[in-house]
Amino acid sequence: MNSFQFSLIFIGTLVLTTLAKLWLARRHLSHIASNRDEVPPAFREQIDLGAHQKAADYTSAKTRFAVLSTVFDALLLLGFTIFGGIQWVADFWLAVFSNPIAGGMAVIVSILVLSSLLETPFDLYRTFVIEERFGFNKISPKLYVIDAFKSLLLGAVIGLPLLFGVLWLMGRMGENWWIYVWCVWVGFNLLLLFLYPSFIAPMFNKFLPLEDASLKLRIETLLKKCGFTASGLFVMDGSKRSAHGNAYFTGFGKTKRIVFFDTLLARLTPNEVEAVLAHELGHFKHRHVVKRIVSTFAMSLAFLWLLAQLMQADWFYAGLGVTLHSSASAQPASTALALLLFFLVLPVFSFLLHPLTSAYSRKHEFEADAYAAQQTDARDLSSALVKMYQDNAATLTPDPLYSTFYDSHPPALIRINKLQTL
Repeated sequence: MNSFQFSLIFIGTLVLTTLAKLWLARRHLSHIASNRDEVPPAFREQIDLGAHQKAADYTSAKTRFAVLSTVFDALLLLGFTIFGGIQWVADFWLAVFSNPIAGGMAVIVSILVLSSLLETPFDLYRTFVIEERFGFNKISPKLYVIDAFKSLLLGAVIGLPLLFGVLWLMGRMGENWWIYVWCVWVGFNLLLLFLYPSFIAPMFNKFLPLEDASLKLRIETLLKKCGFTASGLFVMDGSKRSAHGNAYFTGFGKTKRIVFFDTLLARLTPNEVEAVLAHELGHFKHRHVVKRIVSTFAMSLAFLWLLAQLMQADWFYAGLGVTLHSSASAQPASTALALLLFFLVLPVFSFLLHPLTSAYSRKHEFEADAYAAQQTDARDLSSALVKMYQDNAATLTPDPLYSTFYDSHPPALIRINKLQTL
């Protein structure tokens, strides 16, 4: 394969995936609009027409905005690759730094920062226009800026040493570098699982011990019944950023925590909270978390092996708008460019994996629901889910094909019907 052929393949695949995303979004919008004026029969007793229409309008607004983001992301990717954006940044930094690894790091960081800056207006509109319009946004501009600064600082403290280590291994470990990098990546992610609950998450939110004695007793009884241990039950102040509610487990091993959004506890009854927790326990009982971690690590190993093959091919760089320097001292910089290019274009070529990963995730959700129905009353989980759909303005009528591609959770109607059989 030559560089021109690969350029055509890349551009063609990018155009096709972009058109596919736009077509799926159009189907989704049309299906929601056609069902906007009537609540599905299964939900008429719990959700009124006004709430149903709000969910339809909210989902439609997000989907239309996603269309703009999809087109922008495609154009930005072309600008970075085919139209020479990465080449220009690389030429600048490799002339500044005599150390190729430092130059390579500067190129990657510059592209990531530039991407983030260019996408910031989209995030601002999403947060302060769409979320604000539908009553979900609670974050102030000041807190938004503080969060952005914390994220940037955290990314630098954690990401820069990791990036240096990866580039060093790529340049020093010979043709089997991808195995060493994978080991470092696995270790890094496992370390984050331990550090996130106690050190990273508290940088952004307050986590207070659950004070409701009766609810705490119910939860502890359920945990004991399910053979689950946790380092604590916490309530997170999610309401200072959003009106959306949720509950989740975080951590690994002895650092596992159960976290409830304060917005969720304010809405659900104790029975419903217990049922939602039983669902989350179902994920652990079926080892879904471990399975997802293992599958993610396996895919990352495969991707790193593929990168190791591609970085030896000149057509890979040239086909994506990058010309390599011929000097031996530029070799570490070329590894940085290969790493950057590969993970920029990977989503384009892996688009068709979406329905597979979504189906895998939905399978886990059904299994967790079944487990919750064994430990608690399935009707409590059903009523809790309906409230969560309503409070989060999640549409009850997604387009089936759109849902198949993107949704990690089963559509509301299918999920509730399944719970009713349990």
